[in-house]
Amino acid sequence: MQKVLFIGLVFPESTSTAAGSRMMQLLHFFLEEHYQITFASAAQNSEYVDNLENLGIDRVTIELNNASFDSLIKSLQPDVVVFDRFITEEQFGWRVTENCPNALRILDTEDLHCLRQTRLEALKKGIEFKWNQLNHLDITKREIASIYRCDLSLIISTFEQQLLLNHFKIPENLLVQLPFMLDAISENNLLNKPSFEQRRDFISIGNFKHEPNWQSVLYLKKTIWPLVRKQLPKVNLYIYGSYPSQKVTDLHCEKEGFIVKGRAENAHKVISKAKVLLAPLQFGAGLKGKLVDAMLNGTPSVTTTIGAEGMHDNLPWNGYVIDNPEEFAQKAIELYGNKNLWLQSQQNAIRIINTVFNKKRLSEKLSNRIIEIQQNLALHREQNFIGSLLQHHTMQSTKYLSRWIEEKNK
Repeated sequence: MQKVLFIGLVFPESTSTAAGSRMMQLLHFFLEEHYQITFASAAQNSEYVDNLENLGIDRVTIELNNASFDSLIKSLQPDVVVFDRFITEEQFGWRVTENCPNALRILDTEDLHCLRQTRLEALKKGIEFKWNQLNHLDITKREIASIYRCDLSLIISTFEQQLLLNHFKIPENLLVQLPFMLDAISENNLLNKPSFEQRRDFISIGNFKHEPNWQSVLYLKKTIWPLVRKQLPKVNLYIYGSYPSQKVTDLHCEKEGFIVKGRAENAHKVISKAKVLLAPLQFGAGLKGKLVDAMLNGTPSVTTTIGAEGMHDNLPWNGYVIDNPEEFAQKAIELYGNKNLWLQSQQNAIRIINTVFNKKRLSEKLSNRIIEIQQNLALHREQNFIGSLLQHHTMQSTKYLSRWIEEKNK
């Protein structure tokens, strides 16, 4: 039986974040491939962490800048190591290379952090985002270097895949485009969901530790919701999301129908009760879990170009994709009141889930790539000279900085 070690930035919380859901999908993939799995993280536990032990996954707490990790990985001797985001690869990658040089190193980018950050910087400056702006941020250099140092990187959206191939000229054999892996659905899956007539109100949902979600809610409050509420004065917008801060709860106003609820105990339940989901995202990267959850629950959505980016392969959207705030509000109102349009949006969602996020096809794709690289690992690495160069310099710099911190902590 092969072994895989996951090194997580945090322990997965699939009920709190899309990143947590993505991580659980990857864990289930390796379970189905009959791997022995260990999940390690230096993060603190929380009451919302998924119960990995129930799945037969060993959970281990590790420390940064501590040789105890070396002992752990030497004893495990994993065949595959999966880094959760580039930050964990920076922290632990050199230790993996030093202690288990033959382990296949996989980076799950989650989304491209450099893309999200660059878009935020452009938004703050009030300028149009252009690809060459990526080149000026330190986070870009760090993330691209991490991709080169790994044997394979999982890229969640088609947009990000093309960005890496065309702008950064990353060799295609270092990447695999792997969106959310979901079971196929049909109209029968929606039969137990509330009907058009049984639903009411709008919903917005998203983890508030994620800056794009906070900015989206702020945009709803100040710009879009007043336009909707003016035409639908008896309709409410419910705001859900894990880890709301005081600035989030301060937006609550029953008189305006802007209802801040905080964490949803069951996200699928509250989404399925709403008639339309609103996600006017102004910046971000990757795929949006809230929009996938809306599709799975038969809830049409109105979002922006960035919200829908890489999510539907040009198939008709589950509602509308609109960037202009006045038109966004008008389409939300139209979708809320037009049953035929609403039902057609549900059909669009079924097609998107079954085409773009087909678990069977994506699992086979990932399995084949892992086997192919494992069987030709030496040649695969020989062809990645930039990766070996960056690995060398990391071993000379990050390694000794970590060793110095380790000695200092003693």
